[in-house]
Amino acid sequence: MAKDSSNSFVRFRDAGFSYDGKRFVFQNLNLEVPQGQFLCLLGGNGSGKSTIAKHIDALLVPDEGAVEVFGKDTANPEFTYFIRSNAGLVFQNPDDQLVASLIENDVAFGPENLGIPNPELRQRVTDALAEVGLQGFEEHETFALSGGQKQRVAIAGILAMDPAILILDEATAMLDPRGRKGLMRVVRQLHQEGMTIVMITHFMEEAASAQRVVVLDEGQVRMDGTPQEVLVRADELQQLSLEVPFACRLSLLLRQRGVNVPVCITDDALKEELCALSSTM
Repeated sequence: MAKDSSNSFVRFRDAGFSYDGKRFVFQNLNLEVPQGQFLCLLGGNGSGKSTIAKHIDALLVPDEGAVEVFGKDTANPEFTYFIRSNAGLVFQNPDDQLVASLIENDVAFGPENLGIPNPELRQRVTDALAEVGLQGFEEHETFALSGGQKQRVAIAGILAMDPAILILDEATAMLDPRGRKGLMRVVRQLHQEGMTIVMITHFMEEAASAQRVVVLDEGQVRMDGTPQEVLVRADELQQLSLEVPFACRLSLLLRQRGVNVPVCITDDALKEELCALSSTM
């Protein structure tokens, strides 16, 4: 469903923002997200992650510098509607986004407000629910859904608007492990289909699924690279009060004990390495 556009990117240029006019959440921030990239933002509380997400969706605009989305200045009110229509933001609590009692009406709310006519509107609802694995749930009531299902409905409502960028602000934080895994399968599939993903999470195993990881501290970029480059920097991550992926901790411990395995960032990768090692013993 993602749009193929060479202008589908995000750019922070010497950007600064303060909620109270005194203390900057971030300042002199330079960050770019190419079209089609799966970016994960990591950082402790107050590092600026959610504030950055709201700038991408033009819910906030910078006090200094500039933020451009799809090549358009977010501070220009002429572009606000276009940006918000093409950059979909999913919050931590799906109850904050669900607006209707029936799933089909909830998913239709966004595109209907964009003026999408029938039968295209109905088709968008059907396609969006299929994308998140909820086909056939159109007439189910939203209040009766599990947390994971509600979050999928929230994402479907965004997808029905046909965005170019999907922004997930701690969207898995309130889900159980099964719900998180299900939602991450949806996110990975959307990325494989070409959608640009900006994900904020504190689960390192989810960050390992991204193409690129940016670690923030006090509004500044402290690390920037692939998951394999960033998530293995255990000492630096711990200094920023961030956990290291379990597979990384275990593989580092095994290496200290003399086991010849590479540093892995996912459980599956470590499992493969251990199986390969055991077959040679």
